[in-house]
Amino acid sequence: MEQIRAFIAIELSEELKASLARLQELIKLGSESYVKWVDMQGVHLTLKFLGNISVDKVSEISKAIAEVASSAASFRLELTELGAFPNLKAPRVAWVGLGGDLESLLRLQRGIDQALIPLGFPAEARAFSPHLTLGRVRDQAAAPEQRKLGQRMASLKVQGQPSLYVDKVNLMRSQLTSKGAIYSRLSAAELLLPTSWA
Repeated sequence: MEQIRAFIAIELSEELKASLARLQELIKLGSESYVKWVDMQGVHLTLKFLGNISVDKVSEISKAIAEVASSAASFRLELTELGAFPNLKAPRVAWVGLGGDLESLLRLQRGIDQALIPLGFPAEARAFSPHLTLGRVRDQAAAPEQRKLGQRMASLKVQGQPSLYVDKVNLMRSQLTSKGAIYSRLSAAELLLPTSWA
């Protein structure tokens, strides 16, 4: 049976991707050699990574996502601040945090997590941390280089960026190639209109 690498995610608008790319450029200055920067055209907000699944599971996973989406209202998210894992003093992963209607986002993520348990996907052990990855620091990066990157990120403010209107959730495929991952949408489930719009 053919296997595909899959995950569930919220896709970003072109406007927000362009905005993130500009933000990335501001952080990049002088750090190109020791950070592997994410291609902003492929960035998305992952709700659940599924790993390798058989093609014949796509329809039942899509159905489970659609059931959760059918009782969830659309919502807005916004970029809040730049941060890093484990921290800005010794960054390994550079990211931008998300704010806005996090309650709706967390409810959607938990709902999907629970809906997939009967299909053989265990619930996430770690707490969901809403963020968008901008880059990963290479293993050979020296401590002073890491500190410099962290200081640069700490000096930048994330303000006036476009918000993200979340009105659908997608089952995505990731194909790993020598030039990086290629993402394609396998299915999309629409969220409800907010009650204030009905």
